[in-house]
Amino acid sequence: MYSECVFCEIAAGRIKAEVLYQDDDIIAFRDINAQAPLHVLLIPRKHIETLNDVSPGDADILSKLILAAKELAGKEGISEDGYRLVINCNRNAGQEVFHLHVHLLGGRKFSWPPG
Repeated sequence: MYSECVFCEIAAGRIKAEVLYQDDDIIAFRDINAQAPLHVLLIPRKHIETLNDVSPGDADILSKLILAAKELAGKEGISEDGYRLVINCNRNAGQEVFHLHVHLLGGRKFSWPPG
């Protein structure tokens, strides 16, 4: 746990968040700066700064993040209309919090290319 990481603090329960899913390895909560009608962040409880820092031993955690996103999309009623998963890696890609996280976005039509 990194004491200055807001996502580590949320995962530890020291900062409140609207949690939609959690297990021993990951936690999912609503983004307070939503960019779509549905905007959920899924994070590993383990502090991993960026996608570049993922190791082969983290494969199960990455898989859990994707499967939980799929499950939440269904529960939130957006799986049929469509949704987007985003992982930003480093500042130029838009990463603001340096704790690996997956954005689950839905509830509106998205355009391409993004940004």
